[in-house]
Amino acid sequence: MDMPRRLGAEFFGTFWLTFAGCGSAVLAAGFPALGIGFLGVSLAFGLTVLTMAYAVGHISGGHFNCAVTIGLWAGGRFKASDVIPYIIAQVAGAIVAAAVLYAIASGKPDWVAGGFASNGFGDLSPGKYGLMSCLFSEVIATFFFLYVIIGTTSKGAAVGFAGIPIGLCLTLIHLFLIPVTNASVNPARSTGPALFAGGAYIGQLWLFWVAPCLGAALAGFVGRWQHDLVDTPST
Repeated sequence: MDMPRRLGAEFFGTFWLTFAGCGSAVLAAGFPALGIGFLGVSLAFGLTVLTMAYAVGHISGGHFNCAVTIGLWAGGRFKASDVIPYIIAQVAGAIVAAAVLYAIASGKPDWVAGGFASNGFGDLSPGKYGLMSCLFSEVIATFFFLYVIIGTTSKGAAVGFAGIPIGLCLTLIHLFLIPVTNASVNPARSTGPALFAGGAYIGQLWLFWVAPCLGAALAGFVGRWQHDLVDTPST
């Protein structure tokens, strides 16, 4: 598949993940009487990956996440020359999604942006968890997210079903990680909302690039050893 089509798939896939995933928190989680709550937000993020994995995974590999791209490169599953273009497309998709979500949310008369589904530690953590707790949790969660992605898209895995465990894994991650960091495991998803939340959220954004990318790279190295990783994956 030619690069413009692949980058387009990554842009729209990351847009959908950020728009629908963060939108579930910003627009629907606390809505009186009909709010989807904590479980609903977790499920929404998993469903964004599941739906886009089947929609465009065969075009781009279905990364939708800078950490996934880096982890697959570290595992020998992705060309180094394609890493930067993928990351640019993913971040662009997340920023545009956050802008559209902000425009929609601000149309409600009494709406206040607040954290705007951004990630944070310390005072910006939903549960007020400190820096090291948030660092460790993001590294470990992203490690296992990539571990599942690599395992389910490797030789010998059931063909055509990878999107299901990957989407469920992201749901599971949000179920335990939202109280800690508001659940990142995705630098692009973190960047879009943080730019609109502003201030301290932008100041803490570095953690949500460093920790997911580190966890993903570690999983890639483990995967290189544990699996026969030679082809670009398709979810």
